Amino acid sequence: MVTSGEAAGEEEGDDAFGALLKQYEGRPAAVAGRGRDPVNQAMIRHWCEAMGDTHPGYRGPDAVAPPTMLQAWTMAGLDGRNSRTGPYVDLLAVLDDAGCTSVVATDCEQEYLRPLRPGDEIGFDAVIESVSARKTTRLGTGYFVTTRMDVRVGTEPAGTHRFRILKYRPAQAATGSEEQSERPLRPRPVVNRDNAGFWEGVRGHRLLVQRCAACAALRFPWLPGCGGCGSPEWTPVEASGAGTVYSYVVMHHPPFPAFEPPYAVALIELAEGVRMISSVVGVPPGEVRVGLPVDVEFRTYDDELTLPVFRARTAAGA
Repeated sequence: MVTSGEAAGEEEGDDAFGALLKQYEGRPAAVAGRGRDPVNQAMIRHWCEAMGDTHPGYRGPDAVAPPTMLQAWTMAGLDGRNSRTGPYVDLLAVLDDAGCTSVVATDCEQEYLRPLRPGDEIGFDAVIESVSARKTTRLGTGYFVTTRMDVRVGTEPAGTHRFRILKYRPAQAATGSEEQSERPLRPRPVVNRDNAGFWEGVRGHRLLVQRCAACAALRFPWLPGCGGCGSPEWTPVEASGAGTVYSYVVMHHPPFPAFEPPYAVALIELAEGVRMISSVVGVPPGEVRVGLPVDVEFRTYDDELTLPVFRARTAAGA
């Protein structure tokens, strides 16, 4: 039994540790970093092949790099060059010493200020932008650490990359008499300024995709600009919800809290031509097949979470 005095002592300890972590905000995570290689066509080609992006603007003598490659030009190699040092390493060590020895990347945001072209020499600086208060997640209890990297070519700003991790103390798996009576909550989707409209639609049981206002191309996932023509203008369009399984995987291992294996995760091709990843329900996982017709179904998992899943049409009305 925890007494009120013990609880107060724990709270005071949390406050003191949180204040220590806050001292790292605004301190450098990397100073005067340099890209390992200039922007080059070979890396652009590999990126586009991996992403399936055939836009002609990324080829030829006037090529530019895909904007989403922004971080790629700053990454450390296997030898650790360009690794973050100083206060950032110290901050992670403080969290390690406090038992937050595990880490998971949670999300990133990018802002593009200038196209990058083959031959550009990349420089960057990074700062510890924020350290959250203590948070308890299904993975465990820890702290979200956000860094902001400012990328430049010479002295000219090229873009900003924000990257967020969770440094946490792993939760102990409950067994035997300690087994939890309630299923753990499902992970929350990361909602940001680019995809907030999609999740607002889901809450209203509407499956929304984007239509480019310039070339009329439909796209998903939601993005700030068109990958075809580059226009930043768009309108939301409600999809019918009908589709087919384009590809799939049946998950058996590793187990995750809130999920009961086996379960099918599929890439669904909607009737409108765009694709999205979701669960397939209504048939045993072993019966999911490429080409299986499906229809969207909105499932509410708790007071805060509604997700679109896809029910096999063969099971509709069963």
